[in-house]
Amino acid sequence: MVAADAEGGGVIRPLGEQGRRLRALPGLPSDDGHDAGSAIRVPDLAAAVRSLEAAERPRWVWADARRVYPALLAAGVRVSRCHDVALTENLLLGADGRHGEPRRVEAAYARLHGLPVPGDPHEPSGAHPAGGTQASLFEPAAPRPDAAAEAGMVAEVFGDQLRRIARTPDPGRFRLLVAAESAGALIAAEMGHDGMPWREDVHDALLTELLGPRPAHGMRPAKLQALADEVAAAFGHPVNPDSPQQIVRAFKSVGIEVPSARSHVLKSVDHPAVAPLLAYKELARLYSFHGWTWAAQWVSGNRFRPEYVVGGVVSGRWATSGGGALQIPKVMRRVVVADEGWTLVVADAAQLEPRVLAALSGDRGLARAAGEIDLYAALAQAFGGARESAKIAMLSAMYGGTSGDAPKLLAVMRQRFPKAYAFVEDAARAGEEGRLVRSWLGRTCPPPSERWRRLVTGPEGARAARDRGRFTRNFVVQATAAEWALTLLAVLRGLLRELAGGPARLVFFQHDEVMVHCPLDLAGEVREAVGRAAEEATRLLFGDTAVRFPMEAVAVTCYADAK
Repeated sequence: MVAADAEGGGVIRPLGEQGRRLRALPGLPSDDGHDAGSAIRVPDLAAAVRSLEAAERPRWVWADARRVYPALLAAGVRVSRCHDVALTENLLLGADGRHGEPRRVEAAYARLHGLPVPGDPHEPSGAHPAGGTQASLFEPAAPRPDAAAEAGMVAEVFGDQLRRIARTPDPGRFRLLVAAESAGALIAAEMGHDGMPWREDVHDALLTELLGPRPAHGMRPAKLQALADEVAAAFGHPVNPDSPQQIVRAFKSVGIEVPSARSHVLKSVDHPAVAPLLAYKELARLYSFHGWTWAAQWVSGNRFRPEYVVGGVVSGRWATSGGGALQIPKVMRRVVVADEGWTLVVADAAQLEPRVLAALSGDRGLARAAGEIDLYAALAQAFGGARESAKIAMLSAMYGGTSGDAPKLLAVMRQRFPKAYAFVEDAARAGEEGRLVRSWLGRTCPPPSERWRRLVTGPEGARAARDRGRFTRNFVVQATAAEWALTLLAVLRGLLRELAGGPARLVFFQHDEVMVHCPLDLAGEVREAVGRAAEEATRLLFGDTAVRFPMEAVAVTCYADAK
């Protein structure tokens, strides 16, 4: 157990025999007569963790990686593995259908002892580019307990979590989920600390090319202003293209009723203002989300350091609370350039969710097709020889599609791949009936809301039930896909640490895509490691299966060249 204080020190509380070994390590307090499992206060937590990590490589148990790990990384300390109490508590609460309850160690401790449960105050979700954490302007930081008190709470809650994990429907799988989620906490912090290569000079040149020179504060870039002038000229009077209300009123003034100023609505309108408006919207979004102001906040030292949120989506996918790392537009990939003498190894999983469905359902016919590199091509014969028809059928089964040719193709799927079809249908039926569904490792979907329960008994009941059925139908597949990807990431992290002293760094992760920044001479080994990690993740989740999860890895200098 480990807890940090505000002065760079902290408390380490080893378990069992490990305690006696710990006290014998150089630079750490010697045996003072206390029990081997009692708390040890250390003046330099980073030094103590470094020493124990080198000697023991223990599983560090802490309240929240975001509380402890960024400071360790800043001191040059990386750990092999951890148990993140907050992330685990979130998983266990979800397993009991209690999504949204506070997950911090203080809340878990209060529940354990029947005390009033404190809420989870607003917290930053990762490392700020400056190296600390980014606090809210209007909310004070949550008070931190004394390090010794926190270590005590962590110890009690950890023991309770182990007992609760043992009571889950499949403890072995759930333990893998906890291990992968906790590894994700380490990886997210490390990626925020290391940063993605981001050439500031290339970024500036690209913005200048697309928008014009950097404008004075409060002014539009030249090319945006020129488009705004075109919009005004088309309407015959000034219109602020940043104001949806003004745009709707401007179209109404020329006899065109539009329900909103959204791009997909405007594309169907025949008017000379439409083309410059659409061009303005596209460039304005780039300027707002990845412009000079954004770069000043999130990019430093030719590195982009976002804030990742592990399990930020109910399906287990990651989110970001700052920097927008998961929404990098294609044009911005030109800015992601490897350092001199280094390369970017970029890989993504091909057709991940259909392969997951094949493994989940145990459908032999679908598993045989998923043993091929191109799953849809392998399925084409079953759907009249058309690869596109196979793709539509699979996506409709997983997402509940009913338009176009979907019903006809789903009928074929029901006949040719009955177990896969029945698997998602069962999940949909559970959702429609208000029941919970779980991923392969045990992540649980949120329970239906009280509003849904009211709707489902009223005139809109059938529609509300179908909507939730579509959600649960996809949840079981998407959440398991997220588990496979996170397990792959955890395995790959371990393999990279073993390569030539560990210079290769994971610098990006999005759903089923990973990016590693490594020296040029390690590119081949990193590509091989990606393939090994995919195979190991498949074995850990699904055992001996015919389903393949191919990861196509390429080494490029610039991210834009990866696809």
